[in-house]
Amino acid sequence: MPREFTRKDRVSDALQRELSKLIRDEVRDPRLAMANITAVEVNRDLANAKVYVTFVGLSSEEDSRKATEILNGAAGFLRTRVAREMQLRIVPHLRFIYDYSGRRAQDLTAIIERAVYLDKQRQINPDEPINYSEED
Repeated sequence: MPREFTRKDRVSDALQRELSKLIRDEVRDPRLAMANITAVEVNRDLANAKVYVTFVGLSSEEDSRKATEILNGAAGFLRTRVAREMQLRIVPHLRFIYDYSGRRAQDLTAIIERAVYLDKQRQINPDEPINYSEED
């Protein structure tokens, strides 16, 4: 019977947990705010890992890019700490990537809420023209 999760999947999950803990406890850069690791993708030979990250409290994309660069600068330190904490023969090289999915989800939610609001306005006042501008 085949295993439900591959080694690659198990290493990805363990890396996500360990990196979350290390960034929270060990990286002391105030520009990082609160970093959330949304996913970790480890390649098949476990040599490289893409770490997708979002930041709570950073509003602009420029700040998020800078925070991602900070994490990429600390990738060697984090890799060393991961090697100490996890029992892996090969510790993947880490590359942090800003995850835009949270921002896109917020934008889509705002569009949907706007459409629902306009639909309710149309039901209340069917003869009144609807203002589709963003200023409501």
